[in-house]
This record gives sequence, structure tokens and C-alpha cells, in this order.
Amino acid sequence: MNRFDRQNMKKNLSAVSSHQPQVRAAMRMPYQLSAVMLISLATLATASGQAPLWNPHINRQVEKYDNPPALIYRLDTSPRIISPHGVFTSFQVNVDANGNNIVGDAANECTITVDPTNGSRMAIGWRQFDSVTSNFRQGGWGYTTDGGFHWTFPGVLEPGVFRSDPVTDSNETGTFFYLSLLQTFCENMYRSTNGGQSWTQLQPESLAGGGDKQWFTIDKTGGPGHGFQYQSSDGANCSGSGIQFQRSTDGGITWQAPIIIPAGPTDGTLDVDTNGNLFIGGEGNTFSCVRSSNAQIGGQTPIFDHITQNINMGGDLSGGGINPAGLDGMLFLAIDRSGGPTNNNIYMLASVLPSGRNTTDVMFVRSTDGGLTFSAPHRINDDGLTNKWHWFGTFSVAPNGRLDAVWYDSRNSVANNTDSQLFYSWSTDAGVTWAPNVAVSNAFNPSEGYPNQNKIGDYITIVSDNTGGNVAYSATFNFNPSRGQHEEDIYYVRVSPSGGSTPTPTPTASPTPTATATASATPTLTPTATATFTPTATATATTTASATATPTATSTPSATATPRPTPTPRAGPTPRARPTPRPRP
Repeated sequence: MNRFDRQNMKKNLSAVSSHQPQVRAAMRMPYQLSAVMLISLATLATASGQAPLWNPHINRQVEKYDNPPALIYRLDTSPRIISPHGVFTSFQVNVDANGNNIVGDAANECTITVDPTNGSRMAIGWRQFDSVTSNFRQGGWGYTTDGGFHWTFPGVLEPGVFRSDPVTDSNETGTFFYLSLLQTFCENMYRSTNGGQSWTQLQPESLAGGGDKQWFTIDKTGGPGHGFQYQSSDGANCSGSGIQFQRSTDGGITWQAPIIIPAGPTDGTLDVDTNGNLFIGGEGNTFSCVRSSNAQIGGQTPIFDHITQNINMGGDLSGGGINPAGLDGMLFLAIDRSGGPTNNNIYMLASVLPSGRNTTDVMFVRSTDGGLTFSAPHRINDDGLTNKWHWFGTFSVAPNGRLDAVWYDSRNSVANNTDSQLFYSWSTDAGVTWAPNVAVSNAFNPSEGYPNQNKIGDYITIVSDNTGGNVAYSATFNFNPSRGQHEEDIYYVRVSPSGGSTPTPTPTASPTPTATATASATPTLTPTATATFTPTATATATTTASATATPTATSTPSATATPRPTPTPRAGPTPRARPTPRPRP
């Protein structure tokens, strides 16, 4: 189903009351039929009997309201998971007020932001499913004040309201922002001045424009566009059709009318160089990178004055396979602002499907001339295994120019080619060479714990500083005995070239923030007990520069809980059933 079909479906579904399920089901038949046709035509099944692959630009599920909120009668808890793997340790983020795991919920599509003035303060946003029996989702978030060792999950942005596709970012003074998509494909921007402990909605419902899937970035330069926010979306939009760009010149409060982006780059992010030039990457008919040099001029309508198309990423974006109803990766664009020899290099990374393959690789390109040309694609996963999945690739650029990349990887999965680990690599020479890949998490099965939706989201994220990177990812380490399978939860892990247990970096110099009212800090609660993993031997691969896999021993999780008092369920509002809101005219 193309973008225009999706938009027509959105308008039709919004006009029908949630009390008419038969009519709504009938109106969804075109999508269901297209999915059946896709499956019947997919003669090239993916490895190990996984779901058929699909083209994100032709067939794609949109973020729509199609399940009512689940009725929750009680919230069971279990010890939160702390999952060590070698020198790296993952900490569960979506925990209750007592620091315990919430049994029966799900969480995915996590996006992390870090206070550049205090690296111990971070916040993560995610899609919160209060019950796996319903794919009704809300805007979840958690924050930490101690560098990610303990997390507080206060609740959701707006209880009982469908929200999805979270994106978070921070300006240079440590003010956090959270962009959240409603089921109408319109958005709201939220702001936090206390490290993510509380959020303020910046405009009335649905008035931040946008669409599905949206990304945004903030101009942190000292130029005329300082503080401007820019967002792009993929065609199923609040305002209508087309791949669109929007700008806010007042810190995310109001958003100017959308502008069509030439070359139609979708499923990609955007960034700003030190001169204030805006760059957007993505895949339309081909991978492209577009530039606006005047978006930073508030009195001018932004135009895109340079378009680079036909960028060779070594393959195409894909969906399905190991993530049946979701993407296997998006394109991430980031710019070097180190001030050194690599300053203003433009980098793009994506998990792509190479020609003739049915599994993905993590591929990287760079531009050293302001996006005019890009290098040949470089494969970052060094195992050389063409039948394994290297998916959800993402990366970030540190202030000193180091590149940090993480992704899910099934190279060590013997039984099913599904069990994945979070892998890490880095580069200190602008991506010309990359360090041997390192597994930084235990293995997990990404196909368990689906919240009535066959995917573990569409992306994960990382934010880097001068000594390492802060990663938010989804994994299924918690086991739910009542369902006989593991659950999707959010985890934080610190990665660095020297290992995982690095101290919180010293804050880099940044402008002193102006005085704003902030809420009193809420202490982060330390859990009474945690669940940890007792390693059991399994096979993994120690990679070398020649990308040859050498079997060695590592561990997979076997959860053992320390005895603990009976937990107190998290206090919070139960989502209330409510009709589907109509789109804003």
C-alpha cells in the first residue's frame, strides 16, 4: 500500500467511531489484502523460516490506533534486570516506583538524550504498552541522575492517549525535548528543564505538525539559527501528502507550514553542521542527502539548495525478516563538529539489504566536501557472514570526532538465526577503518514479548561523548512465566573503546544556561533487589581485522533473582478507554 493509500485510510478511519469495530475492520481490508498478496508473492523467504521481506516504500504499517487500551486489574512485579556481559553491563530502564520490573507490559523504540553539561543526567523515551494483549501505546519515559545505574519511570506523557514514535534531544545547555506522534499523524513537542524528571507540553494537542515517521534536530551552533528546531517526516503526515520538512524558530513551541523535501528522503535523520547548514538523509527512489543553507535564517522560507542522489549505501532499506512487521533499520545521518581536521564531515549509516541477499549488513559512507560526494560504502560488521542479521544499526559522533556504532547481530545464533546481541564498533579516523566488533550484551530473542504487534519497534539510539557512548535499546531478558516467554523492555548500556564500566565523563565547556524555573529533583529510588544473569557457556565469535570469526566462549543469560521482599506495584493511572480523536482540520 503506497503513501496515498495510507493517507486515505487515515482520513476514513478517523471519521469512524471507535464503537463501530465492524466498519473499521472492513475499512482496513485493503491493507490486509495487500499484506496477503505480499506474502503470497514472497517466494524468497528469509533465513530460518522468518517473515518475508518487504519494501518500506511500498508496504508499511503506519502508527495508527487499532486496539483500545487494555484493562489492567493488577500489576505484578519481579526484580529488575541487570545484565552483565564481559565488561559491559545493561540496566533495565522501564521499572516501577520501587525499581522493579513490571510484569506483562512491553516497551520498544527507545531514544536517548544526555545533558551535555552533566553526563550523569539522561532521559529515554519509548513506546509504552501497558499490556501485551493490546498494541495501544503511550509516550513512556524514564530518567537517571547517576549515569544510568538507576532509572525512574514516572509514567507516560499523557495517560490514556495514543502516542508513538518518540524522538528526544537536548540543547547545549541541558534542556531536553521529546517529540511525540499522535494517532492522527500530528505531534506534540514536550520540554524538560530538570533532566527529564517532568515534561511540559509546548502547544495544544496536535499542533506541532509532523507525521510518521518523524525525526528532529536542534541547531546548537552560535549562528543565526541557534536554538531552531527542524523536523522531517515520511509522507503519512498531519497536513497531507509528501515527504515534508518543518521548522520551529521559538524552541519547538510553534511550527511553520510544511515544505516538500526534494528527492523524498524517508526513514532518515537530520543534523546541522558548524556553519548552520541543515542536512537530511534518507531513501526515496535512491539514498540521498539534501541541504538547506538558509533554514537558519528566520525571516526566509527554507529552500533546499543542494541535492545529492544515488548515494551507494551497499543495499536498500528493508522490513520484515527478523522483525516481521517492522523495519530492519533506518538511515542515520550525523555531522562531525569536533573543530579538527574532520570538522563538518557528513556521515551516514544504515542496516541495508545487499542485492541478492535476504539478511542485512551495517553499511557506512562519508562526505568530506559538504555532501557533494560520498565515499564507497564500508561494511562495519566484520564477521563476513552473509546469512546472518546485522540490523537496527545506528551511530553517533563524539565531540572529539570519534564515531560509535551499535546494532543487533545474530552472528552467534546457532539454533534459529534470530537470537541477537547488541554489538559495538568505533572509528577514530573518520570511518576509514573500524575497530573489531565487540558484543556488549547477552543474547535475546527479539521475537518474544510482542505487544499484539509483530515487531520490537523500528530503531534504537546512541549519544556519544569524548570517552564513550550511551545506548538505549530494547531486549527480552525478563521472563514472564505466566505467558511462557520473555518480555520486551528498555535497557541502557555504556559503551566505549576501553570497555563498558567507564566513569561518567567530565562535562565539556558549554554556554551557561539562562535562569529558568525547574522542578525540585526527585531522588532516584534504589531497588531492594535485582535479577542478574548467571552465564552459561555458548558459542560466540571473536572478530579480527580480517573479519574471520574464531569461536570462543561467552555467555547467555539465565536469570536468577536475589530473594527480596514482596514488591509494591507501581502507582499510576490506569489507561482509560476513550474514542479515537479526529484529525485536526
